[in-house]
Amino acid sequence: MSIDPALLEIFACPQCHSPLRESEQELICTSADCGLAYPVRDGIPVLLIDEARRSA
Repeated sequence: MSIDPALLEIFACPQCHSPLRESEQELICTSADCGLAYPVRDGIPVLLIDEARRSA
């Protein structure tokens, strides 16, 4: 998976509004307090809090 870097710069965590970083099949919140991981399905980020999981 590869998200356009320009888009990744404007994406933010819906929970805490911190920047997101790209992982294999997810976008992960960079905040140590939040740390939610949002799935990417068919190349489309699903930035819904209900769909997120706590990252390790």
